[in-house]
Amino acid sequence: MFQSKEVLYVAVLEKVLSKWLSPLSEINANQDPRVALKTYIEEKYKISKKSPAASRLYALEIIQGAPHLMAVLKGHLRSLVCEKVAVIDGWIADNKIKSVSAIHLIFHIWAVTQHYSDFSIQTEAVCNHSLRNKKFANEALNTSIQLLVDSLIP
Repeated sequence: MFQSKEVLYVAVLEKVLSKWLSPLSEINANQDPRVALKTYIEEKYKISKKSPAASRLYALEIIQGAPHLMAVLKGHLRSLVCEKVAVIDGWIADNKIKSVSAIHLIFHIWAVTQHYSDFSIQTEAVCNHSLRNKKFANEALNTSIQLLVDSLIP
């Protein structure tokens, strides 16, 4: 089926990345920014809760310098992110959201939502909870929306 373990590994990484990027792909200029960003964050939390091991595998690849995924990162990922930066910049130009660095907003969303997968050991050690705890998960999601979405709406 796969020619080598490395080919299988790359296929798994690409599938993980595709799953993480799918909700970002849905964002478009015609959407209400609050709804689009809120939905994006909600979807990222769902993925984080459902597939923490997959996220950690991807994070490990990145920490190691992305030896297997650099072409994807510089190709498809870069193109998709540039497209969504343009959407966010358009919302800013139309005064639909406050002025913010669009690229850093995307990075912040990634950092916050993936934290609960990639650093679940730390979260559980400090709080004794993970996203499997419904109340904790709702608090995390609501805080992220308040900080990363509601604060941007004029």
